[in-house]
Amino acid sequence: MSDKTFSDLGLAEPIQRALHDRNYVTPTPIQARSIPQLLEGRDMLGIAQTGTGKTAAFGLPILHQLSQNRANNGPRKPRALILAPTRELAIQIGDEFRAYAKHLRLRQTVIFGGVSQKPQVNALARGIDVLVATPGRLLDLMNQRRLTLDAVEFFVLDEADRMLDMGFVRDVRKIIAALPKQRQSLLFSATMPGEITRLSGQILNDPVRVEVTPQATPIERIEQSVYHVDAGGKVALLSDILDDPAMSRVLVFARTKHRANRVAERLGRSGVSADAIHGNKSQAARQRALKRFRDGEVRVLVATDIAARGIDVESVSHVINFELPNEPESYVHRIGRTARAGAGGAAISFCDGAERAYLRDIERLIHCKLTVIGEEPTEAAPRKPGKPKKSHGAPRHKRGRPQGTPANANAPRKSRRRRGRAA
Repeated sequence: MSDKTFSDLGLAEPIQRALHDRNYVTPTPIQARSIPQLLEGRDMLGIAQTGTGKTAAFGLPILHQLSQNRANNGPRKPRALILAPTRELAIQIGDEFRAYAKHLRLRQTVIFGGVSQKPQVNALARGIDVLVATPGRLLDLMNQRRLTLDAVEFFVLDEADRMLDMGFVRDVRKIIAALPKQRQSLLFSATMPGEITRLSGQILNDPVRVEVTPQATPIERIEQSVYHVDAGGKVALLSDILDDPAMSRVLVFARTKHRANRVAERLGRSGVSADAIHGNKSQAARQRALKRFRDGEVRVLVATDIAARGIDVESVSHVINFELPNEPESYVHRIGRTARAGAGGAAISFCDGAERAYLRDIERLIHCKLTVIGEEPTEAAPRKPGKPKKSHGAPRHKRGRPQGTPANANAPRKSRRRRGRAA
């Protein structure tokens, strides 16, 4: 598989030219394994994290088949539908499709909420071949009878487990019910909880299974470490760590929108350039924040889990979990924002007393202990201030000074595996 090139896969010449324009020669493992099967018309269950090249894995064969089989005369209805859980991921998929189809006479559009629907409705009225959408806005337009899905030949459900986390499974089922029975269906997910397994059984017909990485396993190149710190000392610790110039492009994760805003504001007051991104921000504000982060205008982007998937920002040097996620799988997706495209990276987590159960869940999932680089003192063996536990293989950054409390000050509470909409 590793010796194959894109020219060996039988893709249409205009697609080959588009790949050449981007200097794409060798397919990734998921692309090499998926494209031949999809060109044969097979349904597919793909187990893959973001950053593995899965958009091209399903996008290239769909574009090839659309270009080979022209639609019948009449209104140009969507022939391919790609569902994504977030606006950012939908936009990214749309950009990829546009690049791969630049030499094809195909029309496409992306629809999502948070912006005026008028330009999206106008694009649908002109006629499209490929539709990338988030579930909420798609259902709105369907209910308004602005589009129908009766001509869909190719259906992709991307980041299916994230759909579940965000509470979209009911919407997804309504959309699937409006699709033709005869279609090629693809489902991609980084993990396979029971609900997703059942969903895949309902929408896929004799699928081929492609799994290119172990489920929810972090990239081995990421150096993972943890500070045990009192909740009230996290902002001071974050500011101290960010004194290190090696922290060049840092993605900080918080659990709630309010916390993301507060952390970004506190960093700004301390002289660190920072923006926040979360679900309460308008789409325009979110895109501006991402652009400023990508362009290096801001050094720190503070985000809720809405940014954990589907955002491909190059050269993120560090991911910091200001608050640990209450779902261990989210930890994997958060830290996957660094160490991309073969580069190294570091993930640092802050854990207060109330989050110890979350830390145990994470370490159980990834089958290893995070390297402790800052520890709360115990009553039996008090530690002198400013003497953090020695690191073993931890990321190279300035050691912080966690504000410790006695070990029994915050008894660990039972982990609550809630699936709330924090983003």
